Amino acid sequence: MLKLPTDSNRYLRVRSFRYFSVPVALFLTAGLLPVVGCDRGHSADVVATVNGHAIMKTELDKAFKTQLGEQQQPQQQPSQEQADSLRLNILRELIDEEIVEQRAAKMNLTATNEEVDAKVAEMKAPYTEEQFNERLKASNHTLEDVKHDLRRTLTINKLLNKEINSKITVTDADVTSYFNQHKYEFNLNETQYHLGQIVVTDVPSAQSGNLQNSKATNDVEAKKKIQALKNRLDSGEDFGAIAMNFSEQPATAPNGGDMGFAGESQLHADPAVFTAVTKLKAGEITEILPLLDAQSKKPAGYVIYKLISREPAGQRDVNDPRVQQAIRQQLRDGRSQLLKNAYLEMLHDQAKVENFLAEQIFKNDAH
Repeated sequence: MLKLPTDSNRYLRVRSFRYFSVPVALFLTAGLLPVVGCDRGHSADVVATVNGHAIMKTELDKAFKTQLGEQQQPQQQPSQEQADSLRLNILRELIDEEIVEQRAAKMNLTATNEEVDAKVAEMKAPYTEEQFNERLKASNHTLEDVKHDLRRTLTINKLLNKEINSKITVTDADVTSYFNQHKYEFNLNETQYHLGQIVVTDVPSAQSGNLQNSKATNDVEAKKKIQALKNRLDSGEDFGAIAMNFSEQPATAPNGGDMGFAGESQLHADPAVFTAVTKLKAGEITEILPLLDAQSKKPAGYVIYKLISREPAGQRDVNDPRVQQAIRQQLRDGRSQLLKNAYLEMLHDQAKVENFLAEQIFKNDAH
């Protein structure tokens, strides 16, 4: 989950290569701050141009609201300088996206209507039509906004896959070399447990975090709900699906309850959890356990854990398929990011860019 920064520079953070993943703006809400005006013989609605194509103030406003909503804590507003810095960073992202999108169009790689519709259907799949529309409304986005963002994302990814990712090769020698230089990374000093969880709390004010917006508000409701979920698990229903729809832990419910790996020493912090988990075989679940508040260590609800896998302590071998896969993916990701950065700089050098917002901020503040 996103951890909100507490220092005054939180508004200066940007998400590098924002367009390499499906946009999540659909599920975000934010506040709006006034935008700095622009002049120099162009429309006030235009904040920049890329090879003559205008980037509109409305597009910048929308991206600003979304990113500010991700970073801002309640009742806090950025200073004018922080807001201007954030707008400049976001506009640079929009400029970069436009540059790459124009390149994709020249190579006939623009995403088709069918590809966009398929991705929309994928996004809507976990929700009912009513739930999906509620999220659109809450985020002040329309379906056309979502399709526009998806088309841009799919288009740019098609270009990058063709120009970069398809040309990256990781050889067996590369894997062996990396392993020999980083052998310590594959030596577990203690047994690791890959766990999933389904959580039900008795805290009325807590967010549900699940697709069904299911939330217990007291201990009686929590106990009744967790028992009903345990019965469904015992009858063979999928753990991940139950977690996504009903677990009340926002950090893990969207991932089917997946908590990642926990070391044996971490499990010792709660003897009941340690005893229950260490008895499991991969794929098995615990009985219903009391959920303890992390701070007070007092009961705060109930939890069911699933042991997804157990990794014993010791040195892993280079021939282990999981080691091979992890190294290949890491090397591929590293090379891909480096080439994407270089590719974007090349395209940026070839483009004619006018950033009117930057000019206006400099004009206003340089007096």
